[in-house]
Amino acid sequence: MSRAINVSAAPAEVSLLCQQRNIPISAIEALVSAGTRVVFMNETDTATMKQVFGSKVMTGSVSRVPLRPRGR
Repeated sequence: MSRAINVSAAPAEVSLLCQQRNIPISAIEALVSAGTRVVFMNETDTATMKQVFGSKVMTGSVSRVPLRPRGR
């Protein structure tokens, strides 16, 4: 199981829900197509948050913001 999930919620909402459950976030980023990609510290926390987000967990591929411009 991956430690990353994509959620159809704003980064602030994702952070707040994780903070309320004392679940640390390894990395978080807004997605181009709306929503948030969040990486947790371990698979147990990932499974817990998948249950919390329920139907907001996105499946399939998503568009992420590139870290560096291409062609440079």
